[in-house]
Amino acid sequence: MPAIRAALFDLANTLVSYYQPTEFIPILRKSLDACQRALGMERLGHEANTALLHRALDLNQERADLAVWPLEQRLRVLFRDRLPDPTMLERLSRAFLEPIFATARVDQDALEVLTTLKRQGIKTAVVSNTPWGSCGRAWRSELARHDLLPALNAVVFCTDVGWRKPHPMPFRRALELLDVSAQEAVFVGDDPAWDIEGARSASLVPILVGSRHDQSTSETVIRAASLRDVLSQIDRLSAPANAGPQPALA
Repeated sequence: MPAIRAALFDLANTLVSYYQPTEFIPILRKSLDACQRALGMERLGHEANTALLHRALDLNQERADLAVWPLEQRLRVLFRDRLPDPTMLERLSRAFLEPIFATARVDQDALEVLTTLKRQGIKTAVVSNTPWGSCGRAWRSELARHDLLPALNAVVFCTDVGWRKPHPMPFRRALELLDVSAQEAVFVGDDPAWDIEGARSASLVPILVGSRHDQSTSETVIRAASLRDVLSQIDRLSAPANAGPQPALA
């Protein structure tokens, strides 16, 4: 295969860990509370809060065709009587994300891996979905907050292109921005469906990082035990076929 010229990364739970699935409902409660404070609402009673949470859980789904369902549209459903202008809606969106951002834990190797790749002449990018179709601008600020943005050549969120991974469009947009072909790029992610199958749908070489494994992955997949191990996997992919051992497959 051609030498690797670009490495694309998932964000959540690849470069930066956020809440785990078991923590979702408590985080959602905090997000709804933050929205109510932003709206200046009086504290709701238990019954009203429970009803609001159930309405939010009804909205916690994505469209079958992978089209983005924007956060702003979901918030209009939840708080339709309290959103007089777009400025308030933007403020509400920021409030919704605050409890999610508060859970962030940057992988200790994230910045070093990105900067090492750039020093080697390999372009880097983030290609990521966002919770509830939240605005890419807010997530770019999140990357900057963790000092990761300067180490990236491109950033593509699902809301930038209107489609969620595993749709190929977010991957293709990143390749376009990097001016790199799919055959010269890898995609590093932690989710077998969104990341691995998504990368394959755009003809990138996928690398599954971390300990997650899913028997539903239809083919063998290159695995990296950690972000740091991604560097050695890329080196092996770029090496001539007779130069040494090939990447470990699982």
